Amino acid sequence: MTSKMLEEALSSYKAVESQLQQLDPQMIEIAGRLNRQPPQVAMTVARGSSDHAASYFAYLAMQHIGVPVASLPMSVVTLQQAPLKVSGQAVFAFSQSGQSPDLVNSLRLLRKRGALSIAMVNAENSPLEAACEFSLPLCAGTESSVAATKSFIATLTASARLIAHWKQDAELLEAGLALPQGLREAATQDWSLAVDALRDCQRLMVIGRGAGFAIAQEAALKLKETSAIQAEAFSSAEVKHGPMALIDNHYPLLVFAPRGAEQAGLLSLAAEMRQRGAHVLLAAPDDVSERDLTLSRAEHPALDPILAIQSFYVMAAGLAQARGMDPDQPRHLSKVTRTH
Repeated sequence: MTSKMLEEALSSYKAVESQLQQLDPQMIEIAGRLNRQPPQVAMTVARGSSDHAASYFAYLAMQHIGVPVASLPMSVVTLQQAPLKVSGQAVFAFSQSGQSPDLVNSLRLLRKRGALSIAMVNAENSPLEAACEFSLPLCAGTESSVAATKSFIATLTASARLIAHWKQDAELLEAGLALPQGLREAATQDWSLAVDALRDCQRLMVIGRGAGFAIAQEAALKLKETSAIQAEAFSSAEVKHGPMALIDNHYPLLVFAPRGAEQAGLLSLAAEMRQRGAHVLLAAPDDVSERDLTLSRAEHPALDPILAIQSFYVMAAGLAQARGMDPDQPRHLSKVTRTH
């Protein structure tokens, strides 16, 4: 049985194709501005899935550009009216609808105080777009399911490509051209083992690190939204600082271990948790023999998390239906959220 969530997740590659056809001139303009007037620090402003995408952007910006990036709590601006000294710095906003008042008002004020304001937003002609100096459309088109999928992937791909232009990284730019095909292939990975393992699950830890932590955050949110599982995301470096006390026999963990400097620690944690009796679902590339779920490889390791969440989304849509739930209409939730 299909769902809008699944259909939209499977169409993510089309959004990326559209980005590759349309956005490079705008990205080159933004990157030029960032390089002519380089910020010393940058901020991200977002909520929900968009905030998880912002985490991915922040990690890549720090890793590849060297600019420190912090997530700005909007209440500091909208409720506290804090006198933030942001002149000459950069603020990046991420949103599907571009309508939430706290997001829009934060960007208006930060721009007024001298920050370079850049939005990545899926909806056309949104208040957020109007509030920012630069805006990049995500090209994902209408998203009907409450559970965002293709717009999240489109935010990741736009983030990676903007970073590549900012750094003038030819290797990362070239690798991005292969993402549409990579997404199609990642959507075919067999994650049915996870559906069987989590069919009756009530609580879960989702573990990642580095750029992959953003994927763990997004996976945990989707499991809450679509399957009503109390899933919480943790960095593998943080698990031993308290959360490990929850681990007992058969406690479920989903561990994302894509390529990169963080992988060894993630594999070590997965092995240790198995020794403690936890039920570990290890998602890793096919050269990791102890994996339970296979992660596709992109043409550049920085893009691996994008393919990982594509495989996860297909599984999550099936899991929700296996649990008797409608992934398109999570209870108590609406597509557009307005906060102040």
